[in-house]
Amino acid sequence: METPSNKFLTANVSLLSLTHMLHDIYSSFLAPIRPLLMEKFGISLGMASLWDLFQRLPWLLNPFIGMLAERMAARYFVIITPAVTAVSMSLLGVAPSFTIVSVLLFVMGISSALFHVPAPTMVKKVSGKYTGRGMSFFMFGGEMARTLGPLVITGAVSLWGLEGTWKLIPFGLVASFILFLKLRNIKISSDLVSTGIRPDYWGNIKKMLPFFLILLGITFFRAVMKSGMTAFLPTYFYTDKGESLWFANSALAVFQLAGAAGTIVSGTVSDRIGRKTALVIISLITPVFMALFITSEGWLSFVFLVILGFFVFAPGPVLLALVQDTATEMPVFANSIYMTLSFGASAASVVFAGFLGDWIGLEKTYLVSAFLALGAVPFVLLLKNKSVNN
Repeated sequence: METPSNKFLTANVSLLSLTHMLHDIYSSFLAPIRPLLMEKFGISLGMASLWDLFQRLPWLLNPFIGMLAERMAARYFVIITPAVTAVSMSLLGVAPSFTIVSVLLFVMGISSALFHVPAPTMVKKVSGKYTGRGMSFFMFGGEMARTLGPLVITGAVSLWGLEGTWKLIPFGLVASFILFLKLRNIKISSDLVSTGIRPDYWGNIKKMLPFFLILLGITFFRAVMKSGMTAFLPTYFYTDKGESLWFANSALAVFQLAGAAGTIVSGTVSDRIGRKTALVIISLITPVFMALFITSEGWLSFVFLVILGFFVFAPGPVLLALVQDTATEMPVFANSIYMTLSFGASAASVVFAGFLGDWIGLEKTYLVSAFLALGAVPFVLLLKNKSVNN
């Protein structure tokens, strides 16, 4: 019989998944309207890719956020950030210049960092021994947001025009109020302050350095493929293929929906077969379907896009669960280090993909990214095998 400490608390996990979805619906607005902003300001794909760098720069502060979260109640980070993200992202359409868009995205990046660092540890606390399943629920919320986000912002542009996207702000404010009512009593912080223990952050980093280097290798080699698809898929269909904005953003929504399915399955499966085995399978299969998507035509390419989406996002909950499995001390701080590595690699890879896309085209860039993704396999093989739940 399961004790309260190892029970999977479905209601609480589902609430956190919904919170993740509410926040990330707004944070996913950039990619769908990027082609319109490029036309508005008359800038190149390479310049537009810098926006992704600006919104990810605050993730360099993750370790400091992790330190803060280990020593105080950080649940209000999770509660307030949907409102902040909603305001900054809903104002993109009315921004008068490239610089103002960059500032708004930087603010959103700070808000996003404050949300994502403590939230996974919160999920672990209410997932019992089923950490992988809990992370799957949590990541499912995020991927569903990236499925709904393109549809929401495209619908808003269709109804009100690019200049009318500010009308989406009230929904984010109401969401934060509801989250205050529901989440204000869920504890995230550790007991470091009450016990008087001085946390050894640097010692913790040194202890986990080999593990973090492996995660960096996995993330780096997969980042160009994942970030290039999520950031430029609408641009690829709209600009390179000549499809309508609705078609381009619908393709992104389908891709993200397939990714949501991948996240809900992968973490749960990794509880059964092990994190390492799951990552090996994903790392070998994903580049194959990327190549098939690019080299196919018509309805067949759409089929491969769906399968690709499933596997591109599948490592997310597995890696989060792996960090929580490994970080027996200061799990929030450990998660902040992982998030810094992950989002740093993603930011650099989007800029790389953007400028490479200007040089050789997005189609060839996607083929290059499939080849690079195979580099993650040796790093996955360096992971230690962990016991799994039966």
